Amino acid sequence: QLVESGGGLVQAGGSLRLSCVASGSTSSINGMEWYRQAPGKQRELVATISSSHSTNYADSVKGRFTISRDNAKNTVSLQMNSLKSEDTGVYYCAADYKRMLQDGTYEVGRAWGQGTQVTVSS
Repeated sequence: QLVESGGGLVQAGGSLRLSCVASGSTSSINGMEWYRQAPGKQRELVATISSSHSTNYADSVKGRFTISRDNAKNTVSLQMNSLKSEDTGVYYCAADYKRMLQDGTYEVGRAWGQGTQVTVSS
């Protein structure tokens, strides 16, 4: 289970920090990501971070957003600076997992949080 927090209303140029806490079979988590979905648009990938803390960003947020994770606390965060109106949307965290089932086979999947609203006013 993933639970996001930290969304809200901010003026353009401001900052917000989103957090996402994972619970359950956290030892099976590999990569973690932040996605966002603006009204009337498809969900898009914002940033990714691997279990070894390697990161990637969408071109639109490079230099402004920073993704980080704390494996001990099972959290992933997204620091968003210099926010623009086009950053408005619902932000979702996601976690890719691979876990072994009782029969010895593996289940691979992606878990999603419920989303948190970010609104940037111009």
